[in-house]
Amino acid sequence: MPSRVHALLVVRADGRTPTAAHLERTLAAIAAQSRPVDTLTLVLCDPDRATTQLAAASSAEGVITAGAGTGYADALRLAAPRLSGELVWLLAQDTAPEPDALARLSGALELSPLIAVAAPKLVSADDRAQIVSLGVTMTRLGRSVGLADGELDQGQHDLDADVLGTDVRGVLVRAAVFSQLDGLDPALGGADEGLDLGVRAHLAGHRVSVVPGALVAVSGDGVAALPDPTTRRRRRHRAYASRLAQLHRRLAYAPAPAVPLHWLSLLALAVWRAAAALVAKQPARVLPEWGASIVVFWRWGAIARSRRVLRRAQTVGWSQLSTLRITRAQLRQRLDADGDVESAERPVREELRFFTGGGAWIVLAAIVVSLGAFPALVAWPVLGGGALAPLTSTLSQLWAQAAFGTGSLGLDAVGAADPFSAVIAVVGSLWPAQPSRGMVLLWLAAVPLAVLGGWFAATRVTSRSLLRNTAAVLWAASPTFWAALIDGRPAAVIAHLLLPWLFYAGSVAHRSWAAAGAASLLLAGVLACAPSLGPALIALWALAVVLTVVVRAGSGAGHLVWLVVPSIAVFAPLVWAQLHAGTPWGLLADPGVSVASSSTADAAGRLALAAGFPTDAYGGWAQVLTDWSAQWQLPLPAWTAALLVAPVVAVALLALLTPRWMVAALLLFVSLLGLGTAFLAVGVQVAHAADLTPVALWPGAGLSLAWLGLVAAATAALDAGLMPRHRRLRVLGAAVLMICVAVAVLPAATATVRGQSALTNGPDSTLPAYVAAQGRNDPSVGTLVITPLADGSVAARVVWGASETIGGQSTLVSTATRISGSDTDLAQLVADLVTPTSQDAVDRLAASGISFVVVSPASADETDQARTVRLDAQTALDEREDLDGVGDTPKGDLWRVSLDVTPRAGLSASLANIGVLATVVQLVVVVVALLLSVPTAATRRQARRTSRIVGPRPREEER
Repeated sequence: MPSRVHALLVVRADGRTPTAAHLERTLAAIAAQSRPVDTLTLVLCDPDRATTQLAAASSAEGVITAGAGTGYADALRLAAPRLSGELVWLLAQDTAPEPDALARLSGALELSPLIAVAAPKLVSADDRAQIVSLGVTMTRLGRSVGLADGELDQGQHDLDADVLGTDVRGVLVRAAVFSQLDGLDPALGGADEGLDLGVRAHLAGHRVSVVPGALVAVSGDGVAALPDPTTRRRRRHRAYASRLAQLHRRLAYAPAPAVPLHWLSLLALAVWRAAAALVAKQPARVLPEWGASIVVFWRWGAIARSRRVLRRAQTVGWSQLSTLRITRAQLRQRLDADGDVESAERPVREELRFFTGGGAWIVLAAIVVSLGAFPALVAWPVLGGGALAPLTSTLSQLWAQAAFGTGSLGLDAVGAADPFSAVIAVVGSLWPAQPSRGMVLLWLAAVPLAVLGGWFAATRVTSRSLLRNTAAVLWAASPTFWAALIDGRPAAVIAHLLLPWLFYAGSVAHRSWAAAGAASLLLAGVLACAPSLGPALIALWALAVVLTVVVRAGSGAGHLVWLVVPSIAVFAPLVWAQLHAGTPWGLLADPGVSVASSSTADAAGRLALAAGFPTDAYGGWAQVLTDWSAQWQLPLPAWTAALLVAPVVAVALLALLTPRWMVAALLLFVSLLGLGTAFLAVGVQVAHAADLTPVALWPGAGLSLAWLGLVAAATAALDAGLMPRHRRLRVLGAAVLMICVAVAVLPAATATVRGQSALTNGPDSTLPAYVAAQGRNDPSVGTLVITPLADGSVAARVVWGASETIGGQSTLVSTATRISGSDTDLAQLVADLVTPTSQDAVDRLAASGISFVVVSPASADETDQARTVRLDAQTALDEREDLDGVGDTPKGDLWRVSLDVTPRAGLSASLANIGVLATVVQLVVVVVALLLSVPTAATRRQARRTSRIVGPRPREEER
């Protein structure tokens, strides 16, 4: 006599799936079975009117109503008391069996009494030729692996039988075994329920078999098993539920002595797997990973219940399951096979041709140019002049200056460091034994690095080696770049070196997380070196997000949103400090040593900016043209030098007439943003130098951005071409551009050799050698530096450590507009020191942690008022009994405090906590970005499937 079959059908109307249509199809399929079910029970979870009407019109003997949050396992438990019959058929609203499905499933159970669970072949309701599931196995660590998921059904698995587990949808289970195993485990959260049921059935001495001839069409509503990953929300839910089920099963299956070890390793494992998810460019898995780990960590009752049920039913050992598990080698073989098939179906991008196309030779030539332009730097240990200053003597001090804490300048300066200090720390780490040599290395490598960055940036615009080489030369020969090199502006130099890499990675950030991670760090680096570019880059970022949403329907928008996260993290403490100080415009100030430039905001200065030169000297051409005018008696105004840059502008504008006009328009928009930034920057003064002289923003950063747009647009014009078949015209145009720009920077490139550069050899310290020796390994050594000014006033500053350093500079100090309490105390202290009537001035000096006093030496253009103040100060300090005169040094007259000096006060507990929190958050964000940017085999495969060139391309031409 055939066994009676009791079908349990669970329905959930969530409003996001066509529940009624799927339920109607499933009920019709059940009614059409060649071997009809004996009993049908419906469990309606939060039913709506349509599902209620369908249930009432069905042949169900019972209808149970449950809440909206009832899971599949709990819904089956509600129907368990009504079970009648020997077999239980587990169905859901979206499981529509073929007419002979139940007959085949029941036949398998009747033929073999050892089989307790029979599972059908699940196929897609939209495409019956696609297998959704036909058996599930797991790895040694409990990861579930579908045996045939997503494959095209060609009968290749029709002979399969025994499996470890199955998908829970449509399985036919012996009622006695189902009761013995206590049904499905509700702690699994809807994932791996069929696998867990199969594992427990095997351990109870039964078999689990698939019946490939029994077909059930599923739609992936998520009532039973996990929903199809059609939306972002569903993908997050699948990731969370799958990891939750894996961790729960691991603790439920583990031997009793190993459970505490597994439990204690949950959070540490979450950290590791989160990092692995970032490296694998799957950041969406991070939060589900942490959520699942935390839930399992505290869910002891559910784990104990699952272990108790398993132990009560188990009759055989785990060794009986070894042949049904998948090994690591088998899993790797399956993944490699999938990757090979996928790669074979997609195109592969062309070779980079960096060496064969001449890129490497251009870099080698740039090294020769750099050595010829800066020959003396090879022997210099420290680079000085302009905005350059020494770096700290140790790496620990170098990185300490980049963190929230006590500042290197000021009486009691405490707070956020400039992000630029972290960039300097990276540069100094290039030579750990002597960090200042790292800056020398940067200067010597700047030109070849600029060529390298320009070459790779050009790969986003053209595939022609000639034009890539041309773009590399044009970028390295930028007038603003060479002006920054000879004027000694490290922030401007580094920003120019980073911009092409930001273009290279940022232009494809929407494609992959690897590019987005790299671009986010590069963006933070550019903004740290050139905060004045912030408005322009934010505008470009917002435009990119909008275009991604409009053109790509939001695909990749999350990648672009991430771009600004590291910048927000590293700038947040400084933003808070500037807003608290009432100087929000100080966020635009150039970092590092504040020095005035020769740029002017008048008509002549703006004309120079429009020509691409950041100073009125036109990169040295103003003096050259003046000499030629005197020699040849010809009127050669300074703006004549702009004619050398005009061909680049002309070719860039011609790009609007090519088939790639849309790309050209965007690049020219970038150029206009940069030029507008330069025009605005030259008239904005938000900082002051050490002598309190107002300092305007450096316009060269904006010009670097403008030059980037022009060079890219000109490259696009030559690539697409107004006459694309005339290769000779392309070669001629590229040659003209390179020659003109090379001539434009010739005076600047020879300035160091001719002795007209601001670069100097050192000094090792801005303080006397005696002080530098004391403070080299003790950053708490304080020195008061008094500088007489031209009008008879005095500028005073406190320097901590062996020297003023680039990394120790703070825009909070250089942009301050309010007189703080420490400023008042310092002013009063200096006034009392140089006044003989004050008796306790040295005592207060020692109580402030200051050990030395320096009076700056006389300058070449010292005024009578400044000389009088300097002599009076020297006299007053010599008369102090508690000050020992060390002597006259090249850095000024030096005195040492002979009293016991109070150690410098550290951070308060509250500020220390804020500093630790800020540092931890910044490190976490930076580490996340680094992990995202690490390339993997998968990201390299993905990159090879897409073109390097961004934007619409013209028809392929012969090369």
